[in-house]
Amino acid sequence: MSLRSLAAELLPAALQGLQRAPLVQVQTGPVEEASSFAALTEKLGYLSKAELKQVREAYKFADAAHLGQFRASGLPYITHPIAVAGLCADWKLDAQAIMAALMHDTIEDQGVTKTELIEKFGAPTADLVDGLTKLDKLQFNTREENQAESFRKMLLAMARDVRVILIKLADRLHNMRTMGAMAPAKRQRIARETLDIYAPIAHRLGLNQSYRELQELCFEMLHPWRHAALAKAVKRARGHRRDIVERVQTEVQQAFTKQKTRVEVSGREKTIYSIYTKMREKHAGFAQVSDIFGFRIVVPTLTDCYVALGVLHQLYKPVPGRFKDYIAIPKANGYQSLHTTLVSPLGTAVEFQVRTEAMHAVAEKGIAAHWIYKTGDKRHAAVDAQKLSSMWLQSLLDIQDETRDAAEFLEHVKIDLYPDAVYVFTPRSKILALPRGATPVDFAYAIHSDVGQHTVAAKVNGEPVALRTELKSGDVVEIITAPGAKPNPAWLSMVRTGRARSKIRHHLKNMETEESRALGEKLLAQALRAEGLQMPSADPTDAAAVALWQQLTRWSGNRSRTDLMVDIGLGRKIAIIVAKRLAQMMGEHGIRPDAVTLTLGRYGQDDSTATQGEVLVDGSEGASIQFAPCCRPIPGDQIVGYLGRGEGLLVHTADCPTGKRLFERDSERWMQVDWAEEMTRAFETHLHVLVKNGKGVLAQVASAVSSAEADITHLDMDPTPSQETTELRLLISVRDRVHLADVLRTMRRSPVVLKVSRSRLS
Repeated sequence: MSLRSLAAELLPAALQGLQRAPLVQVQTGPVEEASSFAALTEKLGYLSKAELKQVREAYKFADAAHLGQFRASGLPYITHPIAVAGLCADWKLDAQAIMAALMHDTIEDQGVTKTELIEKFGAPTADLVDGLTKLDKLQFNTREENQAESFRKMLLAMARDVRVILIKLADRLHNMRTMGAMAPAKRQRIARETLDIYAPIAHRLGLNQSYRELQELCFEMLHPWRHAALAKAVKRARGHRRDIVERVQTEVQQAFTKQKTRVEVSGREKTIYSIYTKMREKHAGFAQVSDIFGFRIVVPTLTDCYVALGVLHQLYKPVPGRFKDYIAIPKANGYQSLHTTLVSPLGTAVEFQVRTEAMHAVAEKGIAAHWIYKTGDKRHAAVDAQKLSSMWLQSLLDIQDETRDAAEFLEHVKIDLYPDAVYVFTPRSKILALPRGATPVDFAYAIHSDVGQHTVAAKVNGEPVALRTELKSGDVVEIITAPGAKPNPAWLSMVRTGRARSKIRHHLKNMETEESRALGEKLLAQALRAEGLQMPSADPTDAAAVALWQQLTRWSGNRSRTDLMVDIGLGRKIAIIVAKRLAQMMGEHGIRPDAVTLTLGRYGQDDSTATQGEVLVDGSEGASIQFAPCCRPIPGDQIVGYLGRGEGLLVHTADCPTGKRLFERDSERWMQVDWAEEMTRAFETHLHVLVKNGKGVLAQVASAVSSAEADITHLDMDPTPSQETTELRLLISVRDRVHLADVLRTMRRSPVVLKVSRSRLS
């Protein structure tokens, strides 16, 4: 049965229920449980008397701050901070975290200052509250920009102290439980934000219980009709399968009793959201989702996990390929269990999870289990979870170091909130967890930034592979580096981790800035020579030069001399205009034009483009100088340069139609460009080839190009060839015009080539 037919069958009944109740049913149990401070105090028995006194003071402060404030449901606002503190108490968080939970909205909503909190409750608690405070008081251009900056602040605070995100997740969980009184549009927006950001963070930190509940609540808010239909179907299936569940549970319990193994057997049911996700992924109907129910086996020790697995496999037949050992290789969030799928007595597939009590605490509460198991032998599993989560938290700080834009930072973080992972090995058998779809480049950056920056090749399982190859669990990956290697811009389209993406972008930005600065220096120096002046010194100890540059940057609106040079190199400012202003300022300081410099600087009397001097290109240029794709200039062509706005210098051939149109529209942005005496690389150009149809035509064309010592870098064919001829469009790599002439002569001698010529795209 498809999801659509299921909905058609169940919606009438679901709609009747919805007409009798609010659209979003509020879960009152957990909220009412900690709606008063007395109820909260009952949960805080693990704190000392002195700590309880501090918590009581924080409650009084928060109660006074929120006096007269009410929630959308009509309840006093203080019930919300108490409920959030209650959720934190369930995780056994310390007194500072409970105090911060009680006061988490005081700075944001009530105008309390951080300084006031420091004086009353100490710096650690104040830092937690500040980390939870959004940036609503600052001015941003858009709501999205505000949201991104707030997320960045919270996530960075979380990276320094994970209690920030635990309190925030408790806050979001309580808000999701009590959103029935909100406007539908606001409910939808908050639910979408929660599903995209907060639920994945909960999963990434191993808070699986909170993760599942957040997903379930978001699904109910975003798709109430689908949720109602599936809830009805699950309830009906629960009744149909009750007998098989009870039988399996009884038989499993009896099998362990015979083995004299102490275990806890409990049934579990998939959430409605996970059922819905599986139906969408597999394009299946509800009846085709077999593993709605499963069982969890909790045993005393690690060895008992594998003993229990043997007992289960003797009782029921395992399904081949459905066994996973997450104990030997934990998930990225610290989750550990043995997973196996067995065939029940009625032929249905049933999943079993086997774990110890400590593993179960980590599986449900993730990094929060660190506070639950602060003492005793069980602590090591919680500490392992904290270590794995801390690795991700540290990566947030690494990404922040490379990324200053809040929206870009949030994009990188979203990439890292992956729901699944592959586990790969270094040559020394160290295990690394990477997101599904990760490549050797991601692997290289996961090892160390320097390894990623100098990657040139990779081997997987001893065999050379392309850098865009997707890694699979169990692969042994070896990275080959070279000292002079640099990140390639094309890597951005293949990497999957936020760390790799931010490191690559940071390097490319720095490289572009440095190249643009160097070009800007050259252009301004040449334009200034045309005025008969030399560039003022960049020496910071030269007071006169420093004053001159400060005056110029104030005029241009730049923060520094470097920024001004970058703007000139990128074409945001015209070198000749800046040079004339600088010459005027130098004149005011008593610096006069020099006749020799004036002679060197001017290459023509009437050519306005010549007054800026001549830029030499040799192929070693990076992002600041590009070759126009329309005409593809090669050494030997007459060339000119167009200084685009923010795009650097674009080189065209002198007879390029596109270039001529740009010159007519924006003539002051053109300048003289010429080839250097020695080239550092080959250059690409387009060829148009008319060939006879027949077997082996492409091979003969490629052979002719190869015999002339040129390379084909791209090839397009006429999609509708005639019976006798076909048009080919080649992009070939040549040294210069002389080399191109050799290629054309060689191709014309081929019997299959009827016509060949250089072509333009314009």
